[in-house]
Amino acid sequence: MTAVRRTAPVLVAALLLLVCAGRAGATGYRYWSFWERTDGHWTYATQGPASVRPDDGTVQGFRFTVGADAADAGRPRGTADFGTICADTPAKAGSKRVGLVLDFGTPADAPSGEAPPERRAVCARVPSDASSADALAAVAGPLRYDTNALLCAIAGYPHKGCGEQVSTDRRPTAAPESGSPESSESSDSGPSLGLPIGAGVVALLAGAAIWQSRRRRDASG
Repeated sequence: MTAVRRTAPVLVAALLLLVCAGRAGATGYRYWSFWERTDGHWTYATQGPASVRPDDGTVQGFRFTVGADAADAGRPRGTADFGTICADTPAKAGSKRVGLVLDFGTPADAPSGEAPPERRAVCARVPSDASSADALAAVAGPLRYDTNALLCAIAGYPHKGCGEQVSTDRRPTAAPESGSPESSESSDSGPSLGLPIGAGVVALLAGAAIWQSRRRRDASG
């Protein structure tokens, strides 16, 4: 019993540490994420839309999401084929076409009192030297930026807020639509491993305490 009493504070401390770590990991930001389509897959853009100069035939995506980092951000959903998106927009000298997938996210990710519009795919025809931000402005205004040039709203959504910190505990994992190219890709966010790992650590410590208690008891007997 002595071993159990001595180990109890360790168990409590470990449990508190895991709870705190879980809470820290449950914090994210509500924002518009920027993606590029390469070889049939979405990759998180390494530059902002104002810095990227896409080529003719490029497909890019914007997804309103809640996430802690790039790995946790929701990918654009739906089809993302340039031939389909820009089928009615023929090539023209001195310009380029950029397919844009605009995913306004889920109701769970929406700011309080707002509902996300239906996602859509649009083709932007812009000058050859235009940036991704220029292409977006041509087909999805009004855009809203903050004082640090962070993209806050596309097509007026959301009406307020910009990159605010929020809890991600309430957010369910969003699965791709059946039959879409995204259905063969990983889902927008994976399950948190914090709770299963934490339970395993606590169980391991408890088992060690019981084993040590029995060993001491057998030795004294």
